[in-house]
Amino acid sequence: MTPVEIAIVALAAGGVFFGVVAAVGVLRLPDLYTRSHAASKSDTLGAVLTLGAAALTFGADVPTAKTVLLLLFMFLTNPTAAHAITRAAYDQEIEPWTTDEEGDA
Repeated sequence: MTPVEIAIVALAAGGVFFGVVAAVGVLRLPDLYTRSHAASKSDTLGAVLTLGAAALTFGADVPTAKTVLLLLFMFLTNPTAAHAITRAAYDQEIEPWTTDEEGDA
């Protein structure tokens, strides 16, 4: 196995790991705000690592340039979308989850 192949496997494995972390975060966290956080951070990192593996697989060619452009697009849109969703939830007065029970003070 060449060093490039090892890097491709490592990047793809990292991408899968962070994709699973994002899915678990969306399923396990208690409210929209924390779920959005888990989905935006982990999903972006997972997608970036996976696209990095794809770029290394293509070598120095036009598909690599397209992959890098897609990577930049994901860097710009994923956090922006997560911010817009959470901002809309805040504007709709959706309360964040807390550990305080009602009546405790």
